[in-house]
Amino acid sequence: MFSALSDLVPLYPLYALLFADSGLTGGQIASLFVLWSAASLALEVPTGALADVVSRRALLFAGGLLHALGFGLWVFAPGYWIFALGFVLWAAGSALQSGTIEALVYDELAALGAEGGYQRLSSAAYTSAIAGMIVATACASPLFALGGYRAAGVASVLAAVAGGLVGLSFPRQPKVASADGFGLRAWFGMLRAGWSEAVRVRRVRRLVLIAALLPGFGAMDEFFPLLAEHTGAATTVVPLLIVVIAAGQLAGGASAGWPLRGRTVGLATTVGALAIVAGALSGSPWGVLLVAAGYGAWQHATVVADARLQAAVRGPARATVTSVAGFGAEVASIALYVPWGLAVGPLGDGAAVAVTAAPL
Repeated sequence: MFSALSDLVPLYPLYALLFADSGLTGGQIASLFVLWSAASLALEVPTGALADVVSRRALLFAGGLLHALGFGLWVFAPGYWIFALGFVLWAAGSALQSGTIEALVYDELAALGAEGGYQRLSSAAYTSAIAGMIVATACASPLFALGGYRAAGVASVLAAVAGGLVGLSFPRQPKVASADGFGLRAWFGMLRAGWSEAVRVRRVRRLVLIAALLPGFGAMDEFFPLLAEHTGAATTVVPLLIVVIAAGQLAGGASAGWPLRGRTVGLATTVGALAIVAGALSGSPWGVLLVAAGYGAWQHATVVADARLQAAVRGPARATVTSVAGFGAEVASIALYVPWGLAVGPLGDGAAVAVTAAPL
């Protein structure tokens, strides 16, 4: 429920158009995306340490409120600096929730001796989040027709607040003992403990790396509309092809509730990457089916990687360790733009997506 509401943002497929219709140039819009990425990177790990010190439920609620405030400002007071503030609020809200929800759920299950059920719940959460994005995309057009950007913005605000309230209703996580209390020293202690475990414990370090690199490939979905258009599909058909890819991702997330063995997950991910490459190079709208299958395999592996990382963490700074992986995922996403940017000019959209997917 929390994941579905948090990703139910009808404004998401429209906000770039809102920026352009508000008079922003392409360079200004690009600068907003850079600011968004920079704020996300800067806040990811510090907020993870915060989630190991204060109430995680309160942080989930606060994250929802920050999202809601940003969306509301965008549609009721549009302008470059307001858009910039909105992106900072979005980054801060996401950082407060990233790592926090995973740590809260795992620790609650561990307190009940039921941590073995984490992967199943994680699979359901990822699946509901994807479903929320699909619903939000489907709702964007009728909401815009009904009341323009403000209607889509108000719906996004309500969804963000509702998601925060759901987070606030979660059971309280067991208190984490700290010799330094619960102030600034405790926060710094958790930051140091989480970073130390993520870097120095061999098994955790390996799983942090995997849990960072795999989600980073989610940035590929930014290129899929261009890929769909490259196949010769009409503009009106492109959204339908994107829905097909989302359906593959949905199936992959749902299937992670019944995990494959470790080596089988690796093999499935490899085959999935090859399927994306083949689909991207096919030059046919039917190739989107291969891309959907490959993206589903990637989603399955992403869910499994998160579950195995949670199971490997032994120290008190679970949310911090998870946030280190989240930081790595942000860096990997940005790095993924480099091979695409270098390949798209001389090779075209299809080959560029293939080059981007190959490292998977």
